[in-house]
Amino acid sequence: MFTRYPKLDNELETSLFLFGARQTGKTTLLLQQFPNAEYIDLLDTLTLAQYSRRPNLLYEKYKNYDSNTIVIIDEIQQVPLMLNEVHRLIAQTGIRFILCGSSARKLRRKGYNTLGGRAIPCYLYPLVSAEIPDFDIDKALNNGMLPPYYVMKNAYLGLSAYIDVYLREEIKAESLVRNLYNFQSFLDAAALTDGEIVNYNNIASDCGVNAHTVKEYFSILEDTLVGHIIPAFTKRVKRRIVQAPKFYFFDIGVVNYLLHRKEITRGTAEYGHAFEHFVIQELIAYIGYTHNDNRLSYWRTKDGVEVDAVIGDAKAAIEIKSTEDIQNKHLKGLRTFATEHPECRKILVSLDRITRTTDDSIEIMYVNDFLRQLWAGELF
Repeated sequence: MFTRYPKLDNELETSLFLFGARQTGKTTLLLQQFPNAEYIDLLDTLTLAQYSRRPNLLYEKYKNYDSNTIVIIDEIQQVPLMLNEVHRLIAQTGIRFILCGSSARKLRRKGYNTLGGRAIPCYLYPLVSAEIPDFDIDKALNNGMLPPYYVMKNAYLGLSAYIDVYLREEIKAESLVRNLYNFQSFLDAAALTDGEIVNYNNIASDCGVNAHTVKEYFSILEDTLVGHIIPAFTKRVKRRIVQAPKFYFFDIGVVNYLLHRKEITRGTAEYGHAFEHFVIQELIAYIGYTHNDNRLSYWRTKDGVEVDAVIGDAKAAIEIKSTEDIQNKHLKGLRTFATEHPECRKILVSLDRITRTTDDSIEIMYVNDFLRQLWAGELF
């Protein structure tokens, strides 16, 4: 059992939407933090059938409850018309609702009631290092950080079922794409470009679809919370810079499955890619959980000099290397970025166990030290 970072009771002066990809642990978190709440599970076949036929049953059930009542509705996107009754109950009774789901796409794209600001959006990410007492980075890079799979001896088989359920229940059941085979091919192509600059035309050629369709597919991954588009840092002084975004899947374990990586070992290119992805994954979760206003981006010049992560308006620049022996050549990106943004904090995260600072103020951090400082709120 993991103690999750979000403390939703601190958010509950009002109602909230809790979104997160499948198996991030949304239901477990809610039942742990709100054991006395009313609970409606729309994955239960009978419950789903009842509310699908008569969404107003929600109003009839709770119209006389007092304002201290908390009602959890799990998988709210299954019956989005219930949101009208939620809206009415909030307005008339002050009841607080926690509306849980794995996708906001169906609600937003089809114009359903999103409660007009009466419920704030929150997100649950995969596990983060701060939630695991005996955190093992090699295990994280091989298994991923979804709670059921991090603890498995053979996460690959479990992730196979995960992808199948995602395609069947998120994509096919919601009719998000016309051709499921093309979308499956796209997933494989997207995995090959995980952590890379997105080239829609190249991916379209690989999948046998057009670039517009590829953009829509990426949008589906974002809306179903299994992917993140990371924009380029575009504030420039002198150098010509790349402006296309990068893409990361929400969990490194999913990438491993899609790329058929069953075991990643230190010193390989695959380990380096997974290490970078993992650190980015931690940064995304930290910014999301702390409601941090600092946007995450990356920086790359037309000459190929790059910094993996830029925090906010150059508040910090972070380079990620899986080597155990940091050398002068690994500092080029940070030094180049600092010539244009000299006030930024410069950090290199690696497997080099000696945390230290160079003469030009680059902080070389062992990954465990970096993660500890990140989740202690000491970095930015």
